[in-house]
Amino acid sequence: MAKCDICGKGVTFGIKVSHSHRRSNRSWKPNVKRVKAIVDGKPCRVYACTRCLRSNKVTRAI
Repeated sequence: MAKCDICGKGVTFGIKVSHSHRRSNRSWKPNVKRVKAIVDGKPCRVYACTRCLRSNKVTRAI
């Protein structure tokens, strides 16, 4: 679910490093909101990241 329908941004993986330098896997999820947007001329619900919402890549439906 943590994937933007507009730009395709998804989960990225990396390594968490503690103060004692013990390493473990972790993931970063994008800040994705479920919004009502106009897609192909009609309103539907899509998952959009907040970067796309802020940069007006999504036309919001009322």
